Amino acid sequence: MHRLTTETLASEADLRALIGHPSPIVCSKVQDRINTETRKFIELSPFLCLATSDAAGTCDVSPRGDPPGFVKILDDRTLLIPERPGNRIADSLVNILHNPHVGLLFILPGVTDTFRVNGRATLIRDAALLARCIVENSIPKLGILVDIDTAYTQCSKAFLRSHLWDADRFVDPTLLPTVGEIHRSFLGESFDAAAYDRERAARYARREGFY
Repeated sequence: MHRLTTETLASEADLRALIGHPSPIVCSKVQDRINTETRKFIELSPFLCLATSDAAGTCDVSPRGDPPGFVKILDDRTLLIPERPGNRIADSLVNILHNPHVGLLFILPGVTDTFRVNGRATLIRDAALLARCIVENSIPKLGILVDIDTAYTQCSKAFLRSHLWDADRFVDPTLLPTVGEIHRSFLGESFDAAAYDRERAARYARREGFY
């Protein structure tokens, strides 16, 4: 029982009584592979969200992005995601080692439909496969091979309700704390937030650590 409410749902029967069941045509879109039409969502996408969980079921979602088509379609049931340099916390990668089940959400700028893939992931360092993922003359050391279990489009309603692609509603970054300011909130006032932000911006301008 959640500490803030007693009005919780305890079963799928409770859930279905509240929200109903999907229509047959919605159910029919859930396939176990991609086809000539749905593969376009992957080929044109420069960005995805990767969901993983550890052996105990603790979940994590992290972004992956690169030039459009960065996820390689090896066949209609297998995808290859290059792993680029990051902060080395590597939650997603560690989770995959303990629990191979992953979820992918492919997003295309300006498009309100998205594409979902659920499957089983393996970490690989196969040089021949990873050579397909070269960007700026850099081949990744590591990749995530995904065997597809289900693949299907997600409807536009969330993107339409949120007006995500409406430039008039874009958030002014100055309304948010900088990364340096967030670090200072953890580390104390002696942390030089402005210097951290300047150095970070300079590294990004040089594309240092991108590939």
